[in-house]
Amino acid sequence: MRIVIIGGGFAGIKLAKKLMKKNYCEVIIVDKNNYHFFPPLLYQVSTAFIETYNIAYPFRRMFQRKNNVQYFMGALEQILYKEKKIITSNGDLNYDYLVLSMGAITNYYAIDHIEDYAIPMKNINDAIHLRNHLLLSLEKASQIINLNEIKKYTTIVIAGGGPTGVEIAGMLAEMRKKIIPKDYSIEICKNIEIYIVDMEDALLKSMSKKAQKEAFKVLEAMGIKIKLKTTVKGYENNKVVFKDGESIETVNLIWASGVKSILINGLPDACYAKSNRLIVDEFNELKQVKDVFCIGDQCLQATDKNYPNGHPQLAQVAIQQGNNLAENFIRHLNGEPPKPFHYKNKGSMAIIAKYKAVVDLPHGFFKGVFAWFIWLFIHLIPIAGFRNKIKLFFSWSWSFITNDPPIRLIIRPRRKEKNSEEKHINEQIYQL
Repeated sequence: MRIVIIGGGFAGIKLAKKLMKKNYCEVIIVDKNNYHFFPPLLYQVSTAFIETYNIAYPFRRMFQRKNNVQYFMGALEQILYKEKKIITSNGDLNYDYLVLSMGAITNYYAIDHIEDYAIPMKNINDAIHLRNHLLLSLEKASQIINLNEIKKYTTIVIAGGGPTGVEIAGMLAEMRKKIIPKDYSIEICKNIEIYIVDMEDALLKSMSKKAQKEAFKVLEAMGIKIKLKTTVKGYENNKVVFKDGESIETVNLIWASGVKSILINGLPDACYAKSNRLIVDEFNELKQVKDVFCIGDQCLQATDKNYPNGHPQLAQVAIQQGNNLAENFIRHLNGEPPKPFHYKNKGSMAIIAKYKAVVDLPHGFFKGVFAWFIWLFIHLIPIAGFRNKIKLFFSWSWSFITNDPPIRLIIRPRRKEKNSEEKHINEQIYQL
């Protein structure tokens, strides 16, 4: 039985690991990157707190000497489901069962110029680009004499008040207070302003009221300017423009405002729901296409009575769906009926700042230092590879103790600007 998995995120990796000792099936993981990475810690890479190798692990090393699991580098281009074949950027593959676990991509909501100029936070490339961009902005500010001109390089606007936006804001506030003053002048430090904006009436809208209030209180106390019930209308001439007519001048717009799934060539239009999520049944099989399954952020399953509008796009949902689907493949080979998927909510959490976090559990709420340690422990466990866990632990320990992470490196890969205006903006930042 050949099972082809598209995407090596939480869902795809969980499925592959559950099947890697089952010699009666062949598992092929298809991904354009040759590594699995841990998205919840991307913001720490982007703020020069940890390095990329702390949260990434090569597929081939992960499945060394597992003869029934293979890695195939390539991007999915088309599904020919009637022929049970996929076309990728590096060749074609046949399958008995196809599993889509490609996660989600940034949703820019077709807002003017946002996709062209805002900095997303969905993958390692985004995180490295954000780190470079922020450091280069500070370098540019350090060369400017006109104080009015400095402001657009030292002002940071974060669009999105969910966990990613809150965590980035808190980390940047810590850097402003304890790290940046070690490297840059007082004039630059006192001109750094951090905004977090969201169209909702609260931060961390998906979490409890207690978590929302705690996040607002902590970030406000750290000097972050919070703008709720505020919608971004566009971004032009280095200005973030809001629907109420206000604007903020900055070259640093971080977009953490929403996600959507990828449209796949070859699937019927009836397969898609809102934000391009694929509609699946209680067994995570596409309702419109036989022998094609979807798990993780990419799917929409409305059969779970506790989540009639679909499950939240969280890592725990993806992991549990990958586990359930693996069991169903095994049950199928044993001639047993499949088990429908039911999500078991184990809670949610978000780190706000150093020694500050919020944790929502099914039977309680925690905040402060205790919640912060829970967050560290929970996020250390899923990191792939024992050495990565040890490296991450020591990286965290050193950075927390010294308030001086040693990886504030500007690494500028060769890249092509999408248009002349973007080239002009990059020239302003990149000229040193």
